[in-house]
Amino acid sequence: MLSENIKKLVEYGIQTGLTPETERIYATNLLLDVFQEDNYEDVEIGEGEIELEPVLRDLLDEAVARGLIEDSIGYRDLFDTKLMNCLMPRPAQVQDTFAKKYEISPKEATDYFYKLSQDSDYIRRYRVKKDMKWKVDSPYGEIDITINLSKPEKDPKAIAAAKNAKASSYPKCLLCMENEGYAGRLNHPARENHRIIPVTVNDSKWGFQYSPYVYYNEHCIVFNGQHVPMKIERATFVKLFDFIKQFPHYFLGSNADLPIVGGSILSHDHFQGGNYTFAMAKAPIEKIVTISGYEDVEAGIVKWPLSVLRIRSKDEKRLIELADHVLTVWRGYTDESAFIYANTDGEPHNTITPIARKVGNVYELDLTLRNNITTKEHPLGVYHPHAQYHNIKKENIGLIEVMGLAVLPARLKEELEILADYLVNKKDIRSNEKIEKHAEWAEQFLPKYDHITEENVMDILKKEVGITFTHVLEDAGVYKCTPEGREAFLRFVAEL
Repeated sequence: MLSENIKKLVEYGIQTGLTPETERIYATNLLLDVFQEDNYEDVEIGEGEIELEPVLRDLLDEAVARGLIEDSIGYRDLFDTKLMNCLMPRPAQVQDTFAKKYEISPKEATDYFYKLSQDSDYIRRYRVKKDMKWKVDSPYGEIDITINLSKPEKDPKAIAAAKNAKASSYPKCLLCMENEGYAGRLNHPARENHRIIPVTVNDSKWGFQYSPYVYYNEHCIVFNGQHVPMKIERATFVKLFDFIKQFPHYFLGSNADLPIVGGSILSHDHFQGGNYTFAMAKAPIEKIVTISGYEDVEAGIVKWPLSVLRIRSKDEKRLIELADHVLTVWRGYTDESAFIYANTDGEPHNTITPIARKVGNVYELDLTLRNNITTKEHPLGVYHPHAQYHNIKKENIGLIEVMGLAVLPARLKEELEILADYLVNKKDIRSNEKIEKHAEWAEQFLPKYDHITEENVMDILKKEVGITFTHVLEDAGVYKCTPEGREAFLRFVAEL
């Protein structure tokens, strides 16, 4: 059985192009060594395309049976990554192939690298496809919703073992260059099947890779070669356009650099991008504005729930200059009547979430104004999802959400399924502790629907989740989409 599954895995490597035919024996022997096995029988495996998930599952079961690993998700994920590395080209080979394909076109290069990142199981296709995804109409365009199910929950064994594990600061974080080829541990994922493409950004060494969780098409991460914290500054805009010029079919954006309005890893300078057009990018200009000294640059307020100033020019240097000017003014801007405070007690509150892209021969930069002030009424942030929406979304609104894609917690899948049953059968939502948090929400939207049935209940819930997320985005806007809000936004623009 081991010989058969090793042969299937090597055949998968050859079919996908990870492993050249000339390395069939070499890859087989590497896998035998991982299993501490001396013997091999060349068995028949039949023809046809090899499906990776069942082959890996059988090999992991064998590793458990042999006492090589414990039977838990954490140990299995570490071990199957080691198996996949036996099929992988070395980093230099990947970089060389990428460079040759880039000479044909940037898209040819990224197509190759994205496929490799999936074929290698670095992006676990069979987990990502479990994510729930749908679209919902809103006053601002079609909003994307996803419930992330691709991150496996840690089992108690792994949690206990991680607590007892020896502390390590290598790699410093999940975005460091040192992750490439790292075997991992229970509190740090294995990255032996991970490859990084070096890119030059702002005259310094950066890395280009894909997110293992791909929330949208070709979801990539571009990160500093040094472990340095994120900071939104003039150099940020230079970096964004340096990358866009190299990969004009991708957008690239940055999370904000302050807590609450920031993203996941503020300790390591990085961007996120990809080959996807979000609702925000499709949103039209609501009000054209002219900025003194930059009359040659198109500018306007975007029809979007967050407060976005879009600037456009064929000359990216002009956008960099104007973005730096907007950032400088916004950092120090206070408008008490609009509850905008640059700082309180010496703590800064104003920053920007920028997103760059190229549309035809014109460069675009969306500057999303952010503020992280808190109050007693809103201790998690005034411009953060308000408490009434925490049953759906409590987490920070980062770059991906800013652009119109809700990344919702895995708990919602089960909660919505239970809630659907309770709605159809008219049961008391408050009687179930798993879904009682949704009772008030359901009571608000139920009067809109005459009949809720097994056939339509999930469509209704998905629609209402989308409506709620739209309100969450409106909460995150420092200037509301009201006449008063737009007037206050224009007061800021007049200061530029």
